[in-house]
Parts: sequence; structure tokens; C-alpha cells
Amino acid sequence: MKKLEDKVAIITGAGSGFGSAMARRFAAEGAKVVLADVNIKRVDDELADIGADAMAVQADVSRKDDMVNLARQAFENFGRIDIMVNNAGFTHRNMPLTEVDEDKFDLINAVNMKAIYHSTQIVVPIMEHQGGGVIINTASATALRPRKGLTWYCASKGWVISATKAMALELAEKKIRVNCICPAESDGEALGLFLAEDTPQARKDLKATIPLGRFSRPDDVAEAALWLASDQASMVSGTALPVDGGYTI
Repeated sequence: MKKLEDKVAIITGAGSGFGSAMARRFAAEGAKVVLADVNIKRVDDELADIGADAMAVQADVSRKDDMVNLARQAFENFGRIDIMVNNAGFTHRNMPLTEVDEDKFDLINAVNMKAIYHSTQIVVPIMEHQGGGVIINTASATALRPRKGLTWYCASKGWVISATKAMALELAEKKIRVNCICPAESDGEALGLFLAEDTPQARKDLKATIPLGRFSRPDDVAEAALWLASDQASMVSGTALPVDGGYTI
């Protein structure tokens, strides 16, 4: 039997990067996958490759009404919600902490933090009624070992770790496991935001801070998420799992 046979998973930020890789990996292991992204075109494009047991929903995770609609569509189409992956994220550009404007700070708060609050309020009662479930949050290796110039982003991801642990403690009696993944940077479209100056040398220097000598790949994170979502991790809850090539050692 496949590891997620007949499970229903919602994945936010599924239009690219880690979220896209998770959606594909979960589907390959038998899950019915709901791909959510603020850019519906990106998730629509993903569906062609994933198959019939998947659907796309446009959702701004910072909006409660969008998150309610996301859960409603998932439940109406598939009849349950077993796995909630809060993967959508936002960062300010690498810069001095006093230069990050309030609008950017508020967006970091809304996407990286408040979205988890919204989804938890919505899916926990469903999972409790079903007899259990799994919540996975995407944090960051920089939550454990911050990088200069990314203060408010790092702080938001530190909040994700703290929230994950507190959620796991409180939801254990409802048979809901809660974990988070802490990846190193990925060599994707957002990498330039993590650099004060996006140059080949700056990218080389950033990579050199990772002992295994490469950035996190989407498939690295997808495999970690698959394990945490599966029954193979049935005794794992409240953990912040580094997928960072040793960066946080």
C-alpha cells in the first residue's frame, strides 16, 4: 500500500518550489491533494501532471475567508481532511531591520504566522471529528540560526517553531500530530531576496555556509514532509526537523 493511500492533503503555496514538490510526492503516494496558491494559474498548471485525484484552489492564506473556502472545497470534493501543510511563506528582501517598512512586516505576519492560526481554527475540528490528523508547517533553518539582514523573517519562522510545539502539546489528546520542517535556502526564484546583493559570488558564499555544500532542493523537503505525514512517523510530534545540510549544527 502507498504511504498516503486515500488520505486527503491540503498544501498551501503549492504553485512552485517546496509546495509543488510536496503535492507531487503526496499524490504519488496515493493522496488526494488540494493545491492552494494565491496564483491560480500556477496551481492549474500543476494539475496536468498530478492527475485526477487533485484539485486547485485560489487562496490568499492571509485571508480567513479564503482559508474557509479552501477547507470547504477540499471537504466537499473529497469528504475529509487528513493532512494540512502550511507551506506558503513570504520574506522581506535582505536589508537592515530598521529599513523594512510596516507593510512588509504586516505581510510577513499575515502569511507566515496568522495563516497558520486561520488554518488551525478551521481544520482542527474536522480532524478531531475524524479521529486524528497531521499538521505540517514550513519554518526555516534561519529560525534556528538567523541570517543577518533577515530579522523579521527569521523571527516569524521562530514563531512557527514555537507554535508548532505548543500546538503539538495541546492537540495530542485529539490524535493530531503537529511538526515543522526547517529547510535551508533553495536555489529558486526567491533566493535573491535572502542576499544583500544578488551576485554569483554572494550565492557561492551563501552556499558555503551549508556543510553539505548545496542548497535544499524541493524534493528534499517533499521527502521529509511525506515521512512526517505518513504513519511511519506516528510517534513524531512537536519536532522542528532541519533539512539544511548541516547548516544549524
